[in-house]
Amino acid sequence: MGTNDGLDADSLFNTPGFGYNFDDLVCLPGRSKSSADEVNLATRFSRNIAIANPIASSPMDSVTEAPMAIAMALLGGIGVIHCNCSAVEQARQIRKVKSFRHGFIMDPQVLSPSHTVQHIDALTRQTGVKTVLITEGGAVGNKLLGIVTSRDIDHLQDRSIALEKVMTPSANMVLARESEGAGQGLKLAEANAKLRASKKGKMPIVNDANELVAMVSRRDLKTAKEFPSASQDANKQLLVGAACTPLASPEILDRVKQLVEAGVDVLVLDSAQGSSAQQIEFVKKAKYDYPNLDIVCGNVVTPRQAKPLLDAGADGLRVGMGCSSLYSGNEVVAVGRPQASAVYHVARFCKELGSQVPVIADGGVQNSTHIAIALTLGASAVMCGSLLAATEESPGTAFFHNGMRLKNYRGVGALEAMPNSESSSSSGVDPSPTLPSESVACAVVEKGSVKSLVPFMLEAVRRDLRRLGIPNVPQLHEDLFNHNTRFHIRTPGAYGAVGAQGSTIF
Repeated sequence: MGTNDGLDADSLFNTPGFGYNFDDLVCLPGRSKSSADEVNLATRFSRNIAIANPIASSPMDSVTEAPMAIAMALLGGIGVIHCNCSAVEQARQIRKVKSFRHGFIMDPQVLSPSHTVQHIDALTRQTGVKTVLITEGGAVGNKLLGIVTSRDIDHLQDRSIALEKVMTPSANMVLARESEGAGQGLKLAEANAKLRASKKGKMPIVNDANELVAMVSRRDLKTAKEFPSASQDANKQLLVGAACTPLASPEILDRVKQLVEAGVDVLVLDSAQGSSAQQIEFVKKAKYDYPNLDIVCGNVVTPRQAKPLLDAGADGLRVGMGCSSLYSGNEVVAVGRPQASAVYHVARFCKELGSQVPVIADGGVQNSTHIAIALTLGASAVMCGSLLAATEESPGTAFFHNGMRLKNYRGVGALEAMPNSESSSSSGVDPSPTLPSESVACAVVEKGSVKSLVPFMLEAVRRDLRRLGIPNVPQLHEDLFNHNTRFHIRTPGAYGAVGAQGSTIF
């Protein structure tokens, strides 16, 4: 009997008439040569964007805004801000991410002296921020008057008292001046050194007229130590992507301009069918205007779809069609491909072309096993929606129902996610059943913070690669295309047995 058990990927995926999802496959183990801690999951999200872990958050308005993108980048992945908002708002979200790790908080919470403690209570409920700076006009750029922290107001019974009566005056505060730094002005390292010496939690930065310019926080100093693998650009700012509709219209091109000016690192095109003349035209136009901007194209599921996008200059490919957990597939999605087959065939095509374009598995990823299988089949990264929905960092307000704490989760095609859509009644029935939505909305049990969830999933993926005997993602792909990685097709009964033995499922 030969030493190679199971099937290689070519034999498996080139069987006429068959397609496979992630749950249909299991990899046969290799010789383990290292511990799970030594497995390196560093990869590329696009041609020029390197990340320390292969997880990206999906550009959905119930998944990724600035808090999610910040958390994902701190953990070594990347977040993609959705485009179901105005260009101004999307650019503002990008700026919030880019300013976070840089250390200078350019938009701290500011109130005027005439505001009351109740206003701070409202801000805390909305943002979680408990420290507020007080300026003459209640905005950044006005003269700094003082600061109010939770210690100043926690035990106050009268919440209608004016902030000027409880604030610590600026004369008693440790301040930094933007002109006191060596050279061109105050540098982040200089501001952090002064903050560290002051032993304070916050330190405002003012100009020579004592007007508030920015603030630095002790939290950022701790963050740098807590997240050493954070995804950063050359300026030590967090990496962030932004979704965009691939239309070469003046409105969309103006959105791209605003995103680039805000500092976006990669543009991710949002289209269910990526093989279109409009997307190719958009990529060529955007590449001409911004040659250094990486553009991830898609979605595609076949080499025939991928080739025109690669020829147009795509820096990454989103792979997946009809495989989202929110698709009502039996009703409206008759076109697509099983996700495991789609990832393999597109990744194999890119490999044969000698392309350096990464493949991103977008859809169908519901647990750590799916992440490991996607990487094993040639994906460089996975894009997760439902897996990251209803976390602390996802948009939306949590609510209780039947004793469970829930958050809303909806697809891009869901009626309630469309700005001009209306429901005919409180029952949620589509008023136009002949024109069904491609996706649906639901409520998901809240999962806690992604800062706990993602490391747990990554540890499970490292264990799977260790069992394969693979130390890193590039070697994983090399073994796939050299036929060293072997697979079995597993029946639903076999999958249930594996799950019962302790498969890491989220």
